[in-house]
Amino acid sequence: MTNSQVQEQAFSAVIRERRSVRSYDPSFKISREDINALLGDAILAPSSSNLQPWRFLVIDSEEQKQKLLPIAFNQQQVADASAVIAVLGDLESYTLAEMIYGRTVDAGFMPADTAKAYVERMVGMYSSLSSEVKSKIVATDGGLVSMQLMLAARARGWDTVPMGGYDAAKFKETFGVGERYLPIMLIAVGKALNPGRQTVRLAVEEVTSYNEMTN
Repeated sequence: MTNSQVQEQAFSAVIRERRSVRSYDPSFKISREDINALLGDAILAPSSSNLQPWRFLVIDSEEQKQKLLPIAFNQQQVADASAVIAVLGDLESYTLAEMIYGRTVDAGFMPADTAKAYVERMVGMYSSLSSEVKSKIVATDGGLVSMQLMLAARARGWDTVPMGGYDAAKFKETFGVGERYLPIMLIAVGKALNPGRQTVRLAVEEVTSYNEMTN
């Protein structure tokens, strides 16, 4: 077996072993160093204009998880998982464009004049977008980083579940999340006490068309 085949097989196993786990071992703890390494893999995800609008609020103390529990409609994984990672979208991420592309120039990935012109166009465009369009962009990018986070967790032998069922307004109020941030989802991460339920998927042929919609 070639090296590329081994890598493909390993990646395929990560995808197939990832399940939404709702029952966690409360004694299993992930260090903040390991959480940061996990997020370091997650933030390699793509984003619109590379503005990287994702922001993370990691809730790992027992006291804070208990505050979150009723906000998340008493889903027990909130209390039992090692941490709950709130994925947020920064609606003003374009204000960091100069910093991001300045670092791109410093890394030798783009000429300075190209970066300057690009930042000017980008800031002008993003600052004029409606709140609805901005929300759609950061929600899309938030979904990309969330999926990457969950696969990176599975590659480390950890389990996750994405949660959209929570009171977003109450969450923002309780945890001091400003108006510039859009809550996208909560992700519990830890070690499964019981395996996630097996599920089925529609066949590729049932969800795929080529060149024009036929399904």
